[in-house]
Amino acid sequence: MTPDLSVTLGRLKMKNPVTVASGTFGYGREYAELIDVAKLGAVTVKGLRTDPCDGNPTPRIAEVRAGLLNAIGLQGPGIPGFIDEYLPYLREKGVPAIVNIWGTTVEAYAEAAAMLDGVAGVEALELNVSCPNVKRGGASFGTNPDLMASVVAAVRAATSLTLITKLAPNVPDIRVFAKAAADAGSDALSVCNTLPAMAIDIEARRPVLANVTGGLSGPAIHPVAVKLVWEASAAVDIPIIGMGGIAEPEDAIELLAAGATAVAVGTANFIDPTTTLRVLAGIYEYMHRHGMARVADIAIPH
Repeated sequence: MTPDLSVTLGRLKMKNPVTVASGTFGYGREYAELIDVAKLGAVTVKGLRTDPCDGNPTPRIAEVRAGLLNAIGLQGPGIPGFIDEYLPYLREKGVPAIVNIWGTTVEAYAEAAAMLDGVAGVEALELNVSCPNVKRGGASFGTNPDLMASVVAAVRAATSLTLITKLAPNVPDIRVFAKAAADAGSDALSVCNTLPAMAIDIEARRPVLANVTGGLSGPAIHPVAVKLVWEASAAVDIPIIGMGGIAEPEDAIELLAAGATAVAVGTANFIDPTTTLRVLAGIYEYMHRHGMARVADIAIPH
């Protein structure tokens, strides 16, 4: 049996279930000399708002045991800059672009979505309501289900693109937020974003990051991600992109077993840029070995 690796999230059709986590793969072109980007199911680009953003002061990245702390602050060229400078490459490669968008107000999110609606090559929006590294917006929306739902509803009204809401991990019950996003019109979910964290330079006696706190990613958060995907997938019927600490094919398969429809490789891209393709090959081999016809067959009963 030849496994069918294609998956569908809303109106987004992916030839395989592997994408990348926003902020870990630039806008795709940065990895052009390292891997064949066209082999991915989609490319999720770095977070964008309506206008350019300088991000946070440096230092804004720090390695920690079993993970990475980042407080980049969503630096980016703005949506017009992305469309002009980076999107043509993804169009050329024929790989769907999932554009991660953010804002500091509900209206700003809706405006960003409207700017991308109907743009060739943009197949879905990932609504970033859970970034812990910005002073305004971001996590303030993602940790209040009513506020989050208001953002999702406003973006839903502004675009016909597939809408994927990226949930925060540091909430009392992920199921409440998953349901709120689905009820407000989200076609899919990304689970999960980085965990708020901090490191201190004990010799200098000051925080390592200029922003003081940042988001923890990497292998350290993988078991957390598995739990959250398991709970969210039991709460809603919409697809989930599982992410968090994927370093090997087994990590991705575990998230698919927990109920994810697709997976996103994040921090591992910095360590081994071929991780996405190894993960894809590993998923295929696993399905073939177990006689599975579709990716959904990997999911285990809740």
